[in-house]
Amino acid sequence: MQFEDLKAWQKARELTNGIYRICQAPLLKNDFGLRDQLQRAAVSAMANLAEGFERTGPGEKLQFWNVARASTGELKSLLYVVHDNQLAETAAVQNLQALAIEVSALTQGLINSFNKHKPD
Repeated sequence: MQFEDLKAWQKARELTNGIYRICQAPLLKNDFGLRDQLQRAAVSAMANLAEGFERTGPGEKLQFWNVARASTGELKSLLYVVHDNQLAETAAVQNLQALAIEVSALTQGLINSFNKHKPD
């Protein structure tokens, strides 16, 4: 198995690509700080899922997966700023928020499964 096989990573990749697309919206494209923070949080979730998978120590795996989960929370929160200030289409923002929730849940499932089966 490779990290690309993880459903959480696959969905995080989808989320990241969606964030990059939404960041092309005219108003959001010119809000450099928010745009960059959205992109960094999305990339962080995806990258930390992969890095956690590749780590050999149980504590390291969990640390990276927890960071990935936290990054999806950050992303969901930032998407409220986008929505509240009408910086992108409402439907697109809502779809990305739902995807962030899904990535978070999948990541938590990965953490729970690992905790249940990790070596003592």
